[in-house]
Amino acid sequence: CFVYSTEIRKQVAGVFLVNLSFCNLLLTVLNMPFTLLGILRNQQPLGGCVCKAVGFLETFLTSNTMLSMAALSIDKWIAVVFPLSYTSKMRYKDAVILMGYSWLHSLTFPLVSLFYSWVDYNSVYASCTLHLKEETERRRFTVFTIVFHSTSFMLSLVILCFTYLKVLKVARFHCKRIDIITMQTLVLLVDIHPSVKQRCLNEQKRRRQRATKKISIFIGSFVICFGPYIITRLIELIPFVTINYYWGIISKCLTYSKAASDPFVYSLLRQQYKKVLINIVNRILKRDLYPSSGYNSSLDTENDYCLHRTN
Repeated sequence: CFVYSTEIRKQVAGVFLVNLSFCNLLLTVLNMPFTLLGILRNQQPLGGCVCKAVGFLETFLTSNTMLSMAALSIDKWIAVVFPLSYTSKMRYKDAVILMGYSWLHSLTFPLVSLFYSWVDYNSVYASCTLHLKEETERRRFTVFTIVFHSTSFMLSLVILCFTYLKVLKVARFHCKRIDIITMQTLVLLVDIHPSVKQRCLNEQKRRRQRATKKISIFIGSFVICFGPYIITRLIELIPFVTINYYWGIISKCLTYSKAASDPFVYSLLRQQYKKVLINIVNRILKRDLYPSSGYNSSLDTENDYCLHRTN
């Protein structure tokens, strides 16, 4: 969609989406197959050097993915809460700075783990990832793990909750204003057909729920996919705790499922990306299912149509 649409390329959020897609693609191509081999063989599928490289990428890409989602939420917050000053507050330069920090932050921790030889095959997760081999390093490894997950997962979660709740607050405020205008208009249009009136009322209800559903998906997918694995990694820092093998595999697979769900969560939930994707598919199939003159998926436009249509 980013390559196909000039309009999408002009948007600052496209930078964050490209970075997120890049991380998800590498996780899918490089890390998932090796984890699958580890599960099937029930042993380390790679040599030492290759395993360290895969573990390095896993740590880097996972952290970068989380921070990219946080950056997307910041962009959305500025666009909705400060629409008049968005172009000055969020420029391409600012997006590049945010992505630069994301890469620097994400590279720091895997480099430190390589330096201390904390990247190796972990049989609990059947993958090459952070792993403590020497008990003498437990205290240092514990501090490293807590700081890593706090500045990656927890920081991103706090940013997601703060920004999207602010967005939801603004969305609900505008919905109330639209509802008031809609009800006043329906009162004035005494001769409006009952079916049209009911359609407009149903549209009000859908509009109020739409923002809540989208934000719930954004935050919920983040917590469900990353939360179990992060909590498990923190719990296993306790010396006398042993993580169940099957639970370790499930929690690891949940993190990989985020890479599979992100294209739907961050692209297909956006009307503009859906339209571009439909155009791409139609061009491939050489057909035009939705003529540009008639295609409009905006629910707000449909609501305006309700208000102007009379019996």
